[in-house]
Amino acid sequence: MSTITDTDLAALNEEFERAPVSKVVAWAVEQFGSSLTVASSMQDAVLIDIAHQVDPNIDVFFIDTGLHFTETWDTLRAVEDKYGIKVRVVKKDEQNWKELDPEHCCEAAKVAGLDDALVGRQGWITALKRVDAVTRVQVPVVGRDRRGLVKLNPLAAWTDDDVYGYAADHDVPVNPLVAKGYLSIGCAPCTVPVAPGQHPRSGRWAGTDKTECGLHV
Repeated sequence: MSTITDTDLAALNEEFERAPVSKVVAWAVEQFGSSLTVASSMQDAVLIDIAHQVDPNIDVFFIDTGLHFTETWDTLRAVEDKYGIKVRVVKKDEQNWKELDPEHCCEAAKVAGLDDALVGRQGWITALKRVDAVTRVQVPVVGRDRRGLVKLNPLAAWTDDDVYGYAADHDVPVNPLVAKGYLSIGCAPCTVPVAPGQHPRSGRWAGTDKTECGLHV
């Protein structure tokens, strides 16, 4: 278990606030080695691209809910081909998701899957951004999750333009659904295109009060 204290994390968060993403990833690689992992929803591979440059052997995982778009799987395969890696796919036992409401479906498929994905890990890296949702405006660059693991969000201060600009400049795989108006991609039954002028995350769980799947709460 990491000996990094909350005081250490606070100091690092201040140091990393304006640091290049690669510097944050490099610190995590040096600190945690093989007990570090990168989470991806396969909306784009910008974080994977940067992390792969720092450590070509860095672990990348994807949670299979059994309800993903075909385009999301196509993106995963494109990522594997481009970077010569094998994405670690984590999947819970099959359930009849149609019998569950969105809250319990996310808990069973995503949150439980994340718990499994992080077994034996000391740190993990996500692509969370503060512009993603009002629930994420305080996202730190580095902090601690509910399990006590160190959680890094090196893209926290990035905008969507930053992400897709980087993707275009570096030929990074992007889920083709983005070009069709799906600006926040989750499971197929709960994700719809976003109308012009609407918040990108308004296409998730449309028609409900739900705003988070639980992975980052």
